[in-house]
Amino acid sequence: MTHLDIDSIASLIGVSLPVCRFLLCFVATIPVSFLWRLVPGRLGKHVYAAASGVTLSYLSFGFSSNLHFLVPMFLGYLSMVFFRSKCGSHYVLLGLRLSHWLLKSECESAMVEKIKIDLILSRRVCHVYYMSGDAWKEGGIDATGALMVLTLKVISCAINYNDGLLKEENLREAQKKNRLIKLPSLIEYFGYCLCCGSHFAGPVYEMKDYLEWSEGKGIWSGPWPSPYGATLRALVQAAFCMALYLYLVPYHPLSRFTEPIYQEWGFWKRLSYQYTSGFTARWKYYFIWSISEAAMIISGLGFSGWTESSPPKPKWDRAKNVDILGVELAKSSVELPLVWNIQVSTWLRHYVYERLIQIGQKPGFFQLLATQTVSAVWHGLYPGYIVFFVQSALMIAGSRGQSFTDGNKHCLQKLALVKQIMAFLNFVYTILILNYSCVGFMVLSMRETLASYGSVYYIGTIIPIMLILLGSIIKPARRPRLKARKEQ
Repeated sequence: MTHLDIDSIASLIGVSLPVCRFLLCFVATIPVSFLWRLVPGRLGKHVYAAASGVTLSYLSFGFSSNLHFLVPMFLGYLSMVFFRSKCGSHYVLLGLRLSHWLLKSECESAMVEKIKIDLILSRRVCHVYYMSGDAWKEGGIDATGALMVLTLKVISCAINYNDGLLKEENLREAQKKNRLIKLPSLIEYFGYCLCCGSHFAGPVYEMKDYLEWSEGKGIWSGPWPSPYGATLRALVQAAFCMALYLYLVPYHPLSRFTEPIYQEWGFWKRLSYQYTSGFTARWKYYFIWSISEAAMIISGLGFSGWTESSPPKPKWDRAKNVDILGVELAKSSVELPLVWNIQVSTWLRHYVYERLIQIGQKPGFFQLLATQTVSAVWHGLYPGYIVFFVQSALMIAGSRGQSFTDGNKHCLQKLALVKQIMAFLNFVYTILILNYSCVGFMVLSMRETLASYGSVYYIGTIIPIMLILLGSIIKPARRPRLKARKEQ
């Protein structure tokens, strides 16, 4: 396809030339992933996975993108080769650490050392080099999205190889499942990092799953289910999401937040615009993740087992990165990490959140805030990202703060109307705070973020803080204990 052809396609669908090139390569991951199934031999499959990822990256982002990918990949592999006992902590010393105070909790020392690897230096350098947030706001595209996915893969691989040295009885279930006893070969490692089905936009998966998929082991040892029905469903979903996004986006430009007309609106209209702009923006992500889901499913890597129904049906949970209805109709903010960017949320839970929990203690706001901070820095250097993820920590903690109502529900078991009202208020709270918070994620600059929050009197910040305080003051009522039976 010539440059002129791509230019005409870009003009036809109303996107920039770089975005059009990216979309063509991104959609091409579906047939390329299907062809992986036809490649003979384990070595051939690893070579194909790596080569196809490199080729599509070159066509989409140019030669320099692959050079940027090689830096974290080689650093991660070298840390595993030469410093296995501390490959997590040695790898992190080459990259971006969280603030020292975030790492001073009295967790298991082995766990804490691994948390220090969250983001690598090349990831941060590329954020500065590309200034990806500005590019995305202006309709451009760059390789930082793929680098974000690659970062998580490299980190998890290093940690799991480190976990292979630990005693199994001291590991959590996720650690036992994903730990690596043997060092992957260089070609296996490259195939895992660059496999085109998830290279551009995820979803993130584990090295152990990739190896079992490539070698026909584990759940892939038996007959593989047909992927075509699930792939078609994902493609139809992607088409719907893109069509809706293209229809809505002209009516909800981000520039509206800085226009005089926005300030002339009343409170409720400004609040409703925050909702509709957040609602519109999410469909872009739904489209991207639906395409990735289709590529993962048709390759077979998205297969995650069989249901217990009769007859059993295949599950494709490994390919799934979003539950659209689960996000838009979330009953509680606590549910959002389970339905939005699912695989990254799972990664953060396994490699950050759980590893900050002290043995024998329950997690608290510290673990939640630390996890959200890691997610914010992973996304980029813009103040809007930091503000959004701090807001999301408040949002989730505020929703948990409503547990004082849950704890007293046994006193209101016969008051069905009261329970329905509380459920509805929790739903409204989730929708309100989510769309208020995500303005920062969209506009990115601190000035625009604070201006939009201030335009609705910081309602989305004040309400969660009030609920957190109420939850700490009003303790859930204890359930009445059953009286001990008298001895006969």
